[in-house]
Amino acid sequence: MALEITDANFDELVLKSDKPVLIDFWAEWCGPCRMVGPVVEDIAKEYEGKAVVGKVNVDNNPGISTKFGIRNIPALLFFKNGEIVDKQIGAVPKSVLTDKLVKQLV
Repeated sequence: MALEITDANFDELVLKSDKPVLIDFWAEWCGPCRMVGPVVEDIAKEYEGKAVVGKVNVDNNPGISTKFGIRNIPALLFFKNGEIVDKQIGAVPKSVLTDKLVKQLV
């Protein structure tokens, strides 16, 4: 299951992670976010132990959203060693997200 990432736990779970991280920035009112949500949950299950997969509700966590300039959602950011290494804006097929995540596992 994808972790709930908040303003409070972001540094610990994302920036200090020794594994690649995929973060889904979303909101309940966002239609495309609801399409991407189950895909992110599937990826979380498939890559458990290999990568950290989490979700940030932009309405409840404005600090992180502002810090990374999130203006369009869904926004999926890929982190490695505390740095953004890739991103995807908008709903896309699962294969697009897993391809980007696999590149960070190498």
